[in-house]
Amino acid sequence: MAKKKITYSQAIEEIEDIIAQIENNEIEIDELPQNVSRVAELLKYCKAQLHSTEEEVEKLLKDFSE
Repeated sequence: MAKKKITYSQAIEEIEDIIAQIENNEIEIDELPQNVSRVAELLKYCKAQLHSTEEEVEKLLKDFSE
């Protein structure tokens, strides 16, 4: 099954939700590794999105200034 494509904002929201659940002891110890892994995956996605956006903006600015 293919994973559903999420937006940057949705990823940040999911990260915040998981962190809040961890801080409030709402996640069972057996589920903690899965949740930490999900946060790592989401952070990697967000970092890639930011990098891609930065490159696009820099290219647009360069094209604009020529």
